[in-house]
Amino acid sequence: MNSGGDFARTRRRERSPASAGREAGGSFLFGNDPANHLISAEWPRMAIAMALALALLALVNLVIPPALPSAIALAAGGLTLTGLIATRIEAKRTFGSGQRVAVLGIVVALPMFLFGSAMGLYAETGAFAWFQCIAAVATVGLVASIVQSGRLLGVLAAQVSAWAGFTCVASTLGGYFALGLGFAIAGISYRRQSKIDLIARERLEKEQRAQTRAQEILADYEETGQGWFWETDRRGNLTYLSGRVAQTLGRSVHNLIGRPFTDLFNLKEQSGEGERTLTFHLSARSSFSDLAVRAAVKDEERWWSVNGRPTYDTFNNFAGFRGSGTDLTEKRRSQEHASRLAHFDSLTGLSNRFRMSQTLEKILLAPQVHHRACSVFLLDLDRFMQVNDTLGHPAGDALLKQVSQRLERVVGQMGRVGRLGGDEFKVILPGKIEREQLALLAEQIIESLSQPYSIEGSRVIIGASVGIALAPDDGVTSEALIRNADLALYAAKDGGRGRHHFYAADLHSDAEERRKMEEDLRDAVTTGGLELYYQPVVQTSTEKITGFEALLRWNHPQQGWISPADFIPVAEDTGLIAPIGEWALRKACQDLATWPESVRVAVNVSPLQFANPSLPLIVTNALANAQVSADRLELEITESVFLNDDEGTDQMFKSLKAIGVRLALDDFGTGYSSLGYLKTAPFDKIKIDQSFVRGATQPGSRNGAIIASIVSLAEALGMETTAEGVETLDELDLVRALGCSHVQGYIYERPLSGVHAMARLSTGLMAIATGPRSARAARQSMLRKVLLEHAEHSYDAMVRNISQTGALIEGLWNVPAGTMFRIHLAENHIVTGTCRWSGDDRMGIEFSTPLSLDDSGRVAALAKRGISADYDLNVQRKVG
Repeated sequence: MNSGGDFARTRRRERSPASAGREAGGSFLFGNDPANHLISAEWPRMAIAMALALALLALVNLVIPPALPSAIALAAGGLTLTGLIATRIEAKRTFGSGQRVAVLGIVVALPMFLFGSAMGLYAETGAFAWFQCIAAVATVGLVASIVQSGRLLGVLAAQVSAWAGFTCVASTLGGYFALGLGFAIAGISYRRQSKIDLIARERLEKEQRAQTRAQEILADYEETGQGWFWETDRRGNLTYLSGRVAQTLGRSVHNLIGRPFTDLFNLKEQSGEGERTLTFHLSARSSFSDLAVRAAVKDEERWWSVNGRPTYDTFNNFAGFRGSGTDLTEKRRSQEHASRLAHFDSLTGLSNRFRMSQTLEKILLAPQVHHRACSVFLLDLDRFMQVNDTLGHPAGDALLKQVSQRLERVVGQMGRVGRLGGDEFKVILPGKIEREQLALLAEQIIESLSQPYSIEGSRVIIGASVGIALAPDDGVTSEALIRNADLALYAAKDGGRGRHHFYAADLHSDAEERRKMEEDLRDAVTTGGLELYYQPVVQTSTEKITGFEALLRWNHPQQGWISPADFIPVAEDTGLIAPIGEWALRKACQDLATWPESVRVAVNVSPLQFANPSLPLIVTNALANAQVSADRLELEITESVFLNDDEGTDQMFKSLKAIGVRLALDDFGTGYSSLGYLKTAPFDKIKIDQSFVRGATQPGSRNGAIIASIVSLAEALGMETTAEGVETLDELDLVRALGCSHVQGYIYERPLSGVHAMARLSTGLMAIATGPRSARAARQSMLRKVLLEHAEHSYDAMVRNISQTGALIEGLWNVPAGTMFRIHLAENHIVTGTCRWSGDDRMGIEFSTPLSLDDSGRVAALAKRGISADYDLNVQRKVG
C-alpha cells in the first residue's frame, strides 16, 4: 500500500505545471515559452525583414545605397542568422544567466544596433530621407518585438539597440545616453516583472499545494480502504473506479471500466428498499446518499454505503454520475448483533423477555378474535441453585444451555421458547389447544428436563415445575396472563415440584396467603418467633432414650401453630432456610449442653446448607460455643445432596467427619439417587422413612420386606437404623423383629419443647411404649370447605380430617345414619360417601371407594395442603 501511495504522489508531482518551478522574472526573460529560451526560434527570420526594409528604401528612392551602410546592414542580417545556431545550442545545453544574456547581446542586440546604425548612416549621407530611415527602424523594431513573442528582455534589447545605433550616427553622446536609458528601463522592468512573477509563483504554488494535498488525501482515503470513488458516463457505464473496490470484487479496474455501474452490486438476490432505490435514482438522474447495497462478492456477505450525484457539462447536458462509497459490513454486523442482543438471550440463543413479550402481545392483539387464543407455560428449574453453589456459575451456564436445547426439542414447531432470566423459561403456544394436550406436553417437558446432565464430567440431576395459563380463559392481556401463569407455577412448586399446574381462580388467595406467610416468617426469624421441639429416639434393645431429633416449630401470633409442611417450602424458596438452619444448629447445641452425656441431638441439614462451603465452620462454632463433644451432634442429610455428585460433595463429607460429628441418611429410599453413594459416603445411621413404616403391618403390604432389606444393608455397612413414624404396638413389634436398632415415633413420645424435654430427661432415660395395638387408616387433619349434594339439595360443610376410607365433616345437624352424599373434595374430583354416625353438627362419612394417596401419604385429590389443626401430624417437614 505504501509503495502504491508513493507512486501516486510521484505521478501527481510529475504532472505539475512547469511554470510552477520558474524563477521570479522568468516571464520577463522568456515570455510564455515553456522551454525558457531567451531567443525565439523565429529570430533568424529577422534577416529577411532587414533585407526587405533596405530593398524597399532603395526601390522607393531609385538609388544604389552607399557601400559602408549597406555592409553594416548586411552584417546585421548575417548576425541575425546566427540565431539558428544559438537556439539549437540553448535547447541542448544549460547556460547560466550571464552566458544567456551574452548570447542575447550577440544574436539580438548587436544585429539590431548595427541595423539602426546603418539606417542612421543612410540618413546622414543623404542616401535616404530621415523620416524614411526612422520608419524603417521602427518597422524592423516592431517586427523584432513580434518575433520575440512577449520576451520583454529580448524586446527591450532589440528596440533599445536599434534606436541607440540610429542615434549614435547623429550624436554619439545621445546614442550612448539612449543605450544607457534603455538598459535602465530594462533593469526597472526586470525588477518589476520579478515581483509580479514572485507573487504569481507563490499564488500558483499555494494553489498547487492545496490541490496536491487534496489529491493525496483522496488517494490515501482510497488506498487505506476507508472509502472509494466512482464515476459513470451518461449511459451509466463506469469511467473511473477505485482499485480497492475492484480488488474486493476479485476483478481488475481495467475489466470494470466501461461496465454498468450496477454490476458492482448483487441486486438480483436482494429485495430491500435500498437496492430498489438505487436503480430508481440512477434512472431518475437524482442525487442519493447512504444507500445500503450488497456487493457482488462471491461466498461473502459484504455491504456498501453508496453516495452519488449527477454531473452536467457546460451546456447543461447530463454527463453521468459521480460519487463515493464506504464499507458498511462491520457496521451492519454490529447493528445485527445489537438487534440480536435486544431480542435474544446471549447465553442460550433463545428469545429473551422482550421478544417473548412482543410475541405474546402480537397474538393477544390479533385483528381476528379467534386468533387471540394461546397458552403460556412458565417454567422454573428445581435445584438449579445447588448446581451454581456446588459447581460454580460456568457449570450453571452450561446446564442452562443444555436445558434450552431440550426445551426446543420437546416444544418443536408447536410454539416459541424463551428465557426470561436466571433459571426461568417461558413457552408460548399459539392457537387453541386442549388441556389434555397441554398437560401431556408439560409432562414431556418435565420428564425431559429431569433426565441426568453431564456437566464438566459431573452427573447433575435437576427438575422443573410448570405453570400454565390460557388465553382468553385466564386473561386477555399479557400482564394478566403472565401473572396467572406465575400463580400456577407457584402452585406447582407448592405441590411438591416436578409437576405442572393449570391456573385456577382460587390461586390469587393462595398467592396472597403465601406472600403474607413469607412476611410473617421473616419477622419470626428476626424476632425469634421460631422454636425447636425434640422427639425422642429410643434404642429398641434397651428401650432407653439415646437422643432427640430437633424439629422446627412456629407458633404464629394470630394463626397459632403452623405446620412445617407449609412454612419450610417458603423458607427454602426465599433463602431463609440458611439463617434458620444456622440458628437451629446453635440452639440445639445449647440445649444439648444441659442434657446427660449419653444423649445426642440430631439436626436436619437442608441441601442448601450442605452446599454452603462454610457449613463445617458453622458446625464447629456451634459446638465450641456450647462446649459439647462433636460426637454428640448428629447431622441428618437427605439423598438429594447426591444429585450433584462431585468432588465438592465428597469434600464436604470429609470436612464434617473431620470435625467428629455423626452423619445420618434421612428419608432413605424416597430420593432420586442410586445406592452407589453408600460405598463412599461416611454415614453412621440410616433412617427408614415413615412411609415404609406406615401400613407395614397391613396384610399384603410389601413395606416389611423393604424395611428388612434396608436393615440388612445397614448392618452390612456397619450402620445403625432408625425407623421413623412408629405409632402402634404392632408397628413397634415389627420393626424390632426386623432388626431396627432405634425407633422414633408417637408410640414413645410426641415432640417436646426444650423445657419439657429437659423435664423428661430428669425422670430417667427409660421409655415406655404407649398407644393402640393396630392403626386405623392414617388421617390428615385440616380445615377445608366442601360441597355436599343429597337428592337435589346442596350443602356447604367443612372437613376436619380425612383418610383413605372416610372423613369427619361438620356443618350439617342430626344427619340420619345411612344418608348418602356426593362430596366435592376438589375441582373435578367428586366422591360418594355414606353417613355412619352423627352427633350435633358432626358426622362420620365412609367413602364407597378408598381414595388414592400420594408419595407422602396424603390424599392425592387434595392438592392444597391445609393448615393443620394439630401441628404434630405424622407428615412433617424437618429442618436443622
